Amino acid sequence: MQPSSDQTISPFSVRKRSFQIFDDISSEQVGALRRWLMRGQNFIVEWLEADADGATTSVQSQHETLVLLPEAGGTIHQGQKPAVAAPAGSICIVPAGPYSITLQRGGRYCVIASSRDDIDLNEVLNAAAYVDPDPRVNPVGTPYRRQTCHDAVQVLQLDDIVPPADNPRLKMFQTETLSINWVAYDGPRARTQLSPHSHSSHEQGSLAIQGRYKHHLRVKWGKDANLWQDDEHCDAPSPSLLVIPVYLIHTSEGVGDEKHVLVDIFSPPRADFIAKGWVYNANDYQAGA
Repeated sequence: MQPSSDQTISPFSVRKRSFQIFDDISSEQVGALRRWLMRGQNFIVEWLEADADGATTSVQSQHETLVLLPEAGGTIHQGQKPAVAAPAGSICIVPAGPYSITLQRGGRYCVIASSRDDIDLNEVLNAAAYVDPDPRVNPVGTPYRRQTCHDAVQVLQLDDIVPPADNPRLKMFQTETLSINWVAYDGPRARTQLSPHSHSSHEQGSLAIQGRYKHHLRVKWGKDANLWQDDEHCDAPSPSLLVIPVYLIHTSEGVGDEKHVLVDIFSPPRADFIAKGWVYNANDYQAGA
């Protein structure tokens, strides 16, 4: 998509969202794993499902990565260091460099990174959306610096983490170059308490891990009707990923009586959330100079 002449300032010039259901048709078979790859301008999402015990995947990144293990455990191997076992229901922060993950049959996993040296970005499912970068998206910039245990895998057990008192549905985490919101609740989201909003300088990935959703999307009308877009109400089963461009008004509604888990992804980390004290492990990091 070619940028419009006023794209650096206009809230009315909105790129098309990327959306993908992680179904059999869109999957790639890699040994005993099924894999789906998508991206935002500053992040890459790799969704994995293991068809056999002991299936292994490799990762290489210039920065810390996040490994999500929502339903099954796994083991992370970093060269000659001792292997790290991570249980189901955990999030791992893995230092920069190469590592591998041994997975369990039937398990679903996700690796989130701001850089991947081992992935050709021309091969991701939504590669065409990033032929031309959006200049309005803030770059990753200078990474945050981990203050302690910078060369060790951190395993965070989700059930042990208390959400912020003023934001009880969210559990937020960061790495050097990423932040995520883990949003979990039972049953449908109240339709009287949705939160439509937009971002002027960063994209958002919304990864549906459990439950069914309807993503409500709207482009603000300006004087130039050529830039108008129809509202969209996108049905999103799990697993699926929506990548929301700048200035697109959005809110996600969990539908149905089951448990819902949605992970919002940002890169660079959300400094505003860190400043509010919402990010669980923010004290482990210092902003880069």
